[in-house]
Amino acid sequence: MKDKDMVNDVLSMVKSSLLNYERVISETSNPQLRQTIQQIRNSDEDFQYRLYQAAAQKGFYTPAQPASMQDIQQIRSQIMV
Repeated sequence: MKDKDMVNDVLSMVKSSLLNYERVISETSNPQLRQTIQQIRNSDEDFQYRLYQAAAQKGFYTPAQPASMQDIQQIRSQIMV
């Protein structure tokens, strides 16, 4: 497996984990457990961002083009309805 494939695979797995953390946090009523999971999520978010930056520098990951202001306004108007 190439480095690029491994990095993209890890980024994908971390993204999936982050989504699961959000679900678990919203369903957790115990304050200590909730705080612990939030700390783990925050740590994983930091790791994901650092890995993304390294991948982008090496050309392993090319982010999507930024949305235009027109696209942003269109989405905003749809959400605010």
